[in-house]
Order: sequence, then C-alpha cells, then structure tokens
Amino acid sequence: MAESYSSDILVVGGGLAGIVTALEALRAGKSVTIVDSDTPDRFGGLARWAFGGMALVDTPLQQRMNIPDSPELALQDWIRFGELQPGDTLPLKWARYYVENCRIDVYDWLRNEGIKFMPAVNWVERGRFGDGNSVPRYHIVWGTSRELVRRLTSALHEADSNGRLTMLHQHRVTELEQTSGSLSGAMAIDETTGATVRLQAPVVVLAMGGINGDHRECRQNWPSERPRPETMLNGAHPFADGKLHHWAEDHLDANITHAGEMWNYAAGFPHPYPHFEGHGLSSIPCKSALWLNHRGERIGPEPLVTGFDTHWLCQQVARQEKPWTWHLLNRRIALKEFAISGAEHNARIRDKQFPLFLKELLLGNKPLVKQMEHESAHFLVDDTLEGLAAKMNALTCSMDIDPTRLQATADAFDANFSKGQQLNNDPQIRMIRHARQWGPDRLRTCKPAPLQKPGAGPFIAIHMQLTTRKSLGGLQTDLQSRVLDSHGRPVPGLYCVGEAAGFGGGGSNGKRSLEGTFLPGCILTARAAARNILSGD
Repeated sequence: MAESYSSDILVVGGGLAGIVTALEALRAGKSVTIVDSDTPDRFGGLARWAFGGMALVDTPLQQRMNIPDSPELALQDWIRFGELQPGDTLPLKWARYYVENCRIDVYDWLRNEGIKFMPAVNWVERGRFGDGNSVPRYHIVWGTSRELVRRLTSALHEADSNGRLTMLHQHRVTELEQTSGSLSGAMAIDETTGATVRLQAPVVVLAMGGINGDHRECRQNWPSERPRPETMLNGAHPFADGKLHHWAEDHLDANITHAGEMWNYAAGFPHPYPHFEGHGLSSIPCKSALWLNHRGERIGPEPLVTGFDTHWLCQQVARQEKPWTWHLLNRRIALKEFAISGAEHNARIRDKQFPLFLKELLLGNKPLVKQMEHESAHFLVDDTLEGLAAKMNALTCSMDIDPTRLQATADAFDANFSKGQQLNNDPQIRMIRHARQWGPDRLRTCKPAPLQKPGAGPFIAIHMQLTTRKSLGGLQTDLQSRVLDSHGRPVPGLYCVGEAAGFGGGGSNGKRSLEGTFLPGCILTARAAARNILSGD
C-alpha cells in the first residue's frame, strides 16, 4: 500500500514560485506539502543558481537615481518589445498585472522579508532600435538569488507551526488525482526507494518549472521558421522536462501555449565542473569583444553586441554555419567586462563582500579571468593572434581559423582609431559609447580602444555556443493563477505558477523579455495563486 500524506495544499516543485506559494499559505494557517524532484541541498530550483536580476517599475531606487518610470511606460515597452498580439488576451492581462503590481508585491514585499538590492539600476535590453527598456529597470538582489532562496526558505520554516509543512525531496510527481471532477492530490515516486507515494490535497499548485530542461522537448517546440543550431548547451534545470505540462493537457484538457517562445542565451560555454550532462554556463558577453564566426570573421553587417536584444542575438548565432562562435578580446577588456551569469561565479555579490566587490569593479575582476583561464578549455589565451588561431583550431579539431584572416579582422577594427577617437565610424563603437552614457554601465564597459593596443594583452578567444535557459510559454492561467481548460474554464482545484505558467497566462513575455522579468514573475504568480486559494475559505 502506498505511503500517504495529506494537507490543505500540495505544491509540486521547490523553486522560487513554489516556495512563495507555500510561504503565503503557511502564514495563513494552512497545511502544505512541497514535493520536489531534487536533493535537499539544491532546494530552490533554478533560482538558487541565478544571478538575481529583477525588472521592477517605479521603485524608490529608481526614484533616487532620477529614473522617470511608470507602469504605463513599462507596459508600452513590454508589449512593443515582446511583440504581444491583440489575441494574446491572458498574456496581455498578466503583462499589465506585472507592471502595475511589481513595486508593491515584489520590491516592497522582498524588502519586508529582509532582502536588499544593490544601490544601482542597470540598463539592459534597450532594443536594437530603442524598442526595449526605455529606462533602466534591472535591480540586482544583494546576495544574488541564492540569498533570496535562503531567506525565503528560512521564512518557510519559521512559518511552520505545529508541523504544518511537509517537504518531500527527491520525489517525482507522475500524475494528478481527481475525485468527483475536482483535484484531490497526486501520485509520486520516491526516487531514493522507488516506492509510490499518495499526496492528498484539495488544491494542487504546479510549480515544476519550464519545459526546456529536456532538449528533446526544446527541439520539438522550436519554431520551424527560426534557425536552430545543431548542438546547444543546457542552462535550464534538467528536471524541467514538460512531462506534467503534457499530463495536464492530456488528462485535464489544460492548454500549453507559446511553447516555442524561449529565453535562451547566445554566448555560453561548457561548465568546467558540470552539475548535469550538457551543463552550460552563460557568459555576459563583453560589449567590446569582437563576435566572430567559426572562421574568425566578424559577424555582420550589424555587429553582435550584448545588452540590446538577446532574442535577436540568439537568432544570429543560431543561423551561423557551425554551432559555435568566437569572442575575440584582450585582457584589458576581460578584466572590466567579462562576467558569467549566476550566483556561482559572482562571489563578491553572492557573499555580500562590498569592499571586495568595489575593488574588482574598479581594478578588474582578475580572479574570474584567472579561474576561467585555468579551468575552461574554451577560454583561450595567447600573446599573439597567430598563436591564438592555432589554439582555436586545436580546440575545434579543424583548420577553420586562418591566422592571416584573424589578423585582418583585428586590423580592420583597429583602423577605426587610426585618426583618433573622434573619427571612428563603427556601429559597435557607437553602441558602446551609448551604453557608457549610463553610469552603472560605464563602470562595466571599456572606453573604445584598438584591440591591439600596446599593453592591453594578451589576446583571449572564448568558444561560445547557444545555451537554452527559460521557457516563455507554459500552461495557460488567469489572473488568479488558475489553470484553464480549452474552453477557458478553470480546472477545479488546479493552479500553476512561475515558469510552468509561462510566468503568467501561458506566455506573458511574448517573444522577448525586458530581462529580469522571471524572478518577479514567479513571485507575482505565486502570490496571486495564494490569495485566490485563501480567499476561497
């Protein structure tokens, strides 16, 4: 006979959205079971490893920096950049809900939970044509997302009085159960013993993450009209495989919408110590690096520069002849600009070491550059371009890089500076100058200079691949986070939050995110679900 657990609410998934849902319910006096596929030390899901950037609107921090923002302006940017269509009724409702509520329900709520933000707002996803974030909105959690997960997990246990919280790690939900047409719980497998477990609850909240952790699922959903590289790295959670999405679709008539919309990264490389097969790290590409194809030629005619349109960058990388590109830079650029997304490789922010963070900001991030030089076979360093070309060819087991061509690529860029700083006319240099007009970006972006500037070496080449990350689509939900069937009716007792719901409505971001909408999207959908569940008492 299967072991059985009973509670008021069953939360499937221990990521940020699941944690917030459970926390709100516990504080209201409900009993909650959280069932999670991963090990206890990895509780928190993808949020545990994320950097902690959040797109927030009209916050006190923006006001202190004289950033004129408003929900109306943010919604205009959101709809335009995401290319949401009039028929995207629920995504549009969730987009409006986000911009109107993220200040109170995310920023203020997190501050009340003891979570702080870094004292600067960054300007990301500006759009290639100024069609993205019209003002800076990217707030960074002090301590990264790991601090966010740590604080909220502690709050979970503090809210657990009389043993009302049950946490089942390494348990995989295989199906949901219904009684008289309403959800009554789920069946799960204990991955450590193989035993079947019955989880009884009148309310089930799906918070199991997206659908891109399994590359077969990812490739199946990839839009046929968009280029797709032969191989990709995986930056998503490996347990985010879409199986429960399909179960709900097949058995409960739930809708999976916008499954082909994804938030991938254009510049990743294999994790030197992978946590799972195909694990990729996402670099934050250096704006001053030259982005080259597999032959060492600069990709163009419009150069690839990060910080403007990640969705477009991914498509340009995906349509290259071979499934990798190169970043060509020097040590001067790397020290100021090279970074890797996530908590793992941002130790000063993660561990809240402000003096050391300021030191590296001003003098260069030498530890990270040195670490990658020693740990990653995809981070190549040489004193000469000819020697670098030989290492690039050795890594790819090819003769794709002609050292003469690589030299010509560098010479062509450096020629922009032959008449001084005032007479260069390269679009990448123009974009860099634009980025440097905003103070926080200026601190992270080099003043334009020749790649072969004396004393700026050695040269560095980073071997990059497209890396999958977040699903922008998911199960269709209303503004109460209730899962809807094909007729637009709520499935009784079933909710979906976070990435599993496409961050609200089955795809609130449309084709693009303004970046940093994911963690707040998890919090907003989770709190909306909890409010509706609790109001039904």
